[in-house]
Amino acid sequence: MKFDLLIAGGGLGGCAASLAACSKGLRVLMTEETDWIGGQVTSQGVPPDENRWIEEFGCTGRYREYRNRVRDYYLRNMPMTESPEYLNPGKGLVGSLCHDPRVTLAVLYEMLSPYLLSGQLTLWTDTIVSSIERKGAILQKAVVQNTVTSKKTAIDFNYIIDATEAGDLLPLAKMDYVIGAESKADTDEPHATEEREPHNIQAFTHVLAMEYREGENHVIPKPELYDFWKEFQPDFWPDKFLSFFAPHPITHEKREYVMFPHEDMFPLWEYRRIFSADSFSLNGAGDISLMNWPQNDYFLGNVYDVTQEEKEKHLFKAKQLSLSLFYWLQTEAPIPGGGKGYPGLKLRGDVLGTPDGLAKSVYIRESRRIKAHYTIREQDVSPSFQEGKTGKSYFDSVGIGSYSIDLHPSISGQNYIDIPALPFQIPLGALLPKETDNLLAGNKNIGTTHITNGCYRLHPVEWNIGEACGALVAYCIKNQIKPLEVRETPSELRSFQESLRADGFELEWPEDRIGG
Repeated sequence: MKFDLLIAGGGLGGCAASLAACSKGLRVLMTEETDWIGGQVTSQGVPPDENRWIEEFGCTGRYREYRNRVRDYYLRNMPMTESPEYLNPGKGLVGSLCHDPRVTLAVLYEMLSPYLLSGQLTLWTDTIVSSIERKGAILQKAVVQNTVTSKKTAIDFNYIIDATEAGDLLPLAKMDYVIGAESKADTDEPHATEEREPHNIQAFTHVLAMEYREGENHVIPKPELYDFWKEFQPDFWPDKFLSFFAPHPITHEKREYVMFPHEDMFPLWEYRRIFSADSFSLNGAGDISLMNWPQNDYFLGNVYDVTQEEKEKHLFKAKQLSLSLFYWLQTEAPIPGGGKGYPGLKLRGDVLGTPDGLAKSVYIRESRRIKAHYTIREQDVSPSFQEGKTGKSYFDSVGIGSYSIDLHPSISGQNYIDIPALPFQIPLGALLPKETDNLLAGNKNIGTTHITNGCYRLHPVEWNIGEACGALVAYCIKNQIKPLEVRETPSELRSFQESLRADGFELEWPEDRIGG
């Protein structure tokens, strides 16, 4: 089978790349390892975590269309009790669009439907790229495999985008790549480690969905590893892991959380709540929240560049951690004012499309990363190094984003790193590997460091990265030019950036509107 573009990974980056490439007439195959497209938002169960200007600017036009369609889905299909200017279906604290993963799944299929119906876009779920044939700087063929039937299909392509969650194509293509933390000698970053630490990789999380039905009893059987997790306390953690205490992400001081709002403590239930029942006229409906908290970050091992046995062990233990935390909440969590346990908590696997209440896939924060033509360092985004309101200005900008440098505890035992980062641009050079001409990085696998991965890994940035990759492939095919030549030829780069603007990309921040 022959395609202009093969996209591995159907997350937000992959879907955005498909939309951009198909809109320019390319014939595209997109593969997705699970049976749900949408990645972070859907199969991993992480509602959008966005910049504070997102309602006005700070994303691509297609990402804004996606957000608008999510809200419209609720307004068309759900009886509302209120009509806010910007509907937040869950009233979650993490962002202004906390919503059910199934809504994003429906919206993405709707956005892709013109190309799916016409056959211009071929989508194969439950499918991975199992091998790649490389000749010099060109990737020539791939074999994709259905993970259910084991059927393999040979694919020819002109370009390939690695939009997988962990940069899975990089080892298949025998490319050099980076994992973990670079040393100060490598990057000169203030928060880099003294030596290279390949195992200094952020925790991943197995998210679960839960509803609260006060007065009912939905206590699950005691999880197999509950006793282990109940006694677990890392050296850098201020209390037992299964507790309402965790390090403050910035100060590392002991911080107390609470399940539901109480005094001035942080209410975990509202953090990633995706359905706020009081917003809808539905009899008997309860609030629904997603568990992605400090207490179910898993950092006892990694799930890539390890043996299959090791991977499966850590996936099982991560799932057991989330279930153990859930069981602890049901049976032993202290209640303000006295008592313990919230037996009315109920697993909602239907929300995540699974029978056990947990997401289809773990949320991976830190991927393998390409050795890129440009590597984004802490100095590029830090207010300690950059004057003005934004980070370093890149001549080859293909988008913008904003998030703090937010690193969760790591497999090597390092605590949180949470430090300020200025609103930033996305340089084209960070999407281009040094050693191949027709592979682009379309997810968290771009040329960041361990440190700057912490601010380039969230939803609107991943979308922008993927959409820019899809647009670049279309531009290169149309103009018979290589991606690196676009970056290195001023007239071509200018023409490409003009085409991005015409398609709704924002390539720089409006400094007069973003404040101090």
